[in-house]
Amino acid sequence: MKKLAQMCVITLAAAAAMLAANNPIVGGHEMSPSKNIVQNALNSDDHTTLVAAVKAAGLVDTLEGPGPFTVFAPTNEAFAKLPAGTVDTLLMADNKPTLTKILTYHVVSGRMDSKDIERAIKAGNGKATLNTVSGGKLWAGMQGKDLILTDEKGGMSKVTISNVYQSNGVIHVIDSVLQPN
Repeated sequence: MKKLAQMCVITLAAAAAMLAANNPIVGGHEMSPSKNIVQNALNSDDHTTLVAAVKAAGLVDTLEGPGPFTVFAPTNEAFAKLPAGTVDTLLMADNKPTLTKILTYHVVSGRMDSKDIERAIKAGNGKATLNTVSGGKLWAGMQGKDLILTDEKGGMSKVTISNVYQSNGVIHVIDSVLQPN
């Protein structure tokens, strides 16, 4: 009986290690599918600007809610591509409505992983229209094996890490900030 118990413990430990190994690493840290969008974003060294913006816009409670949400999450490098001073200006209290519109433009209601988006692209003959929480539209398409999003201003962003599952949705890491009209 003792040997059976030891084997069970070893098997459970191995299974836990395998599951942990399957969680993606984003911003140098493992993302846990049992945590919500905000909890995981707080752990990513690549998303400190996004987290600061979510806090400034007052969207923490929403993104910690049940969702589900699909979030296209720009990295710090993506925010750094914006003209100098843009992020600081957006984080000012007077600009909260604009910041909120930009951030919610990166969110789609429901849980859409890359397979769902690819199916929508195929159904749309090469382009899928995604309705954002802000009321805007994004267009998804493929360039080779890369999933590319096009915003309302014609800007493009590549998904660099897809299918980061959360308890309340899924995150896709992107390399540029999307701009609504």
